[in-house]
Amino acid sequence: MRAATELPGQSAMLPLTWARAIRVHQWAKNLLLVLPALAAHLAPTPPALGALLLAFFSFSLLASAVYLVNDLADLEHDRVHPIKRARPLASGQITPAAAGAAAVALAVLALLLALRLPVQFLEVWAAYLLLTTLYSFGLKRVVVLDVMVLGALYTARVVAGAAAVQVPLSRWFLAFAVFLFSSLAILKRMVEGLGVAARESGDERLGGRGWEVGDIPVLLGFGAACSVASALVYCLYITGDEVVRLYARPDVLWLGLPVLLYWLGRVWLLANRGIVHEDPLLFALHDRVSWVVAAALAVTLWLAA
Repeated sequence: MRAATELPGQSAMLPLTWARAIRVHQWAKNLLLVLPALAAHLAPTPPALGALLLAFFSFSLLASAVYLVNDLADLEHDRVHPIKRARPLASGQITPAAAGAAAVALAVLALLLALRLPVQFLEVWAAYLLLTTLYSFGLKRVVVLDVMVLGALYTARVVAGAAAVQVPLSRWFLAFAVFLFSSLAILKRMVEGLGVAARESGDERLGGRGWEVGDIPVLLGFGAACSVASALVYCLYITGDEVVRLYARPDVLWLGLPVLLYWLGRVWLLANRGIVHEDPLLFALHDRVSWVVAAALAVTLWLAA
């Protein structure tokens, strides 16, 4: 009788368990697909909005499939990790067989959505899948290269967004994205693997990775350099011919530079203090100061236009 009374509660928790396993909260990162449309001042027509919606869910479902595959590859390490051992797969709430089947189903559904978009989007989609697969089964263990791949995966979302709505992607805008997301990828590696979790476990190495806790100063320097480089490229981007054609008062965009530098400096400072405990983009979604910064940048763009 006791087991019978526990089944309804267990059934009610099952959707939440799967939502955690496929990282639904991580879908917010796929809002990056919208950036090229906004930068190109694309009119929000039904076809454009429909394409962006398809692209968002295609990338989200694909990312969820990849998370399951990555968790399967990291299963032994996650089971002894002080934090990751609570994940549904590592804790035994979901079996490896069920996770594998779900990963295939999610990837197929993502592909069906991608096939309804331009072929350029499908090419980026396929490259993203290939790169994430290589990352899960080897590249994540190669120091420096692992964070470069993470930065490329962020940037791939921007490229995919441009391909979905068929807008040109400025080379300066692309370079800005590469440096910015490389900086955030380095920060992500630091807070995930070399921050509180690594110190609590008493292990000088991150399980399944090649980084050591003593490498934090290198990561800080590398990340700070990428942040400064992104700010420099922002300056070059806003003085380009494409921006001059898009904005009536392009010089107003210079007001965005100190705002960008402030946010980058702040998020790195908080990460160094151990306050940032998650993906920096997800942190920004829950951080009130980041919302104020985003509003300030939006006002700058509006004044420039």
